Amino acid sequence: MLKSTVLATVVAILVASGGCASMQGATAGKSTIDRIKASKTIAMGYRQSSVPFSTVNAAGKPVGYSIDLCNQVADDLRKDLAMPDLAVKWVPVTVENRIAAVRDGTIDLECGSTTNTLSRQTEVDFSLTTFVTGGSLLALREATKTLTDLKGLRIAVIPGTTTERVLKDAIKGAPGQVQLIPVKDHAEGRAAIENKTADAYASDRDILIGLALTASEPARFALGDRYFSYEPYALMLRRGDGEFRLAVNRSLARLYRSGDVLDIYQRWFGSLGSPTTLVLATYAIEGLPE
Repeated sequence: MLKSTVLATVVAILVASGGCASMQGATAGKSTIDRIKASKTIAMGYRQSSVPFSTVNAAGKPVGYSIDLCNQVADDLRKDLAMPDLAVKWVPVTVENRIAAVRDGTIDLECGSTTNTLSRQTEVDFSLTTFVTGGSLLALREATKTLTDLKGLRIAVIPGTTTERVLKDAIKGAPGQVQLIPVKDHAEGRAAIENKTADAYASDRDILIGLALTASEPARFALGDRYFSYEPYALMLRRGDGEFRLAVNRSLARLYRSGDVLDIYQRWFGSLGSPTTLVLATYAIEGLPE
């Protein structure tokens, strides 16, 4: 049913709007594809606490929605490059070093929950959009009034994220009314509200849902109703590497067109219900034809 909904959305979009095309510049220097062929390895970066997009399971293995997408990219590269023995090297990255890891070649593809922004595009390139969400607040249920009235709040947030930037812009006109508490990752953000060193934790809504669902007592938490930012996620890769970017996008577009992406969505978000109209539209729009 969901797969047919994606196809119906594609048809509706094609009827309602005209087509458009974009061109990618030539890749300078040795391409990622050349390096992959030579080493028979692709290096993929993962986050350790970006539930449910990128984290590690009890065995220390990277898992999550974005991890599944990247594994599909690797599978398609094995077929498209005729390299059945292509190996995946998983490399942990953080908010602070993820862009540098892409730029310096430590990883070929970042598989996390990174928002595609124009400022980041000056340093790296992005794949087709993989998910759309927005910033919100998580708090203990006993303190739910903090989700509607920000005045006097202590809000935990990861420095260097788009969430932090939006919050800083929002509180410029009211200095001192909101205190931002820096935390290193999502797990520390949840711990801050559990330990009451912060009143709320700010991040992308779907990550906050994942944090609540994986807590020892999920019922303790409440989520804000409003979004305060727009966050289109994508996979990061080196800037100007057109051949590799096309290979990644071809893999994602196939996944979207076929509707198989909904199996991945169901695996990681199924407990929350069906995908939103916005997410379905993203899959439809980004399921580019060959």
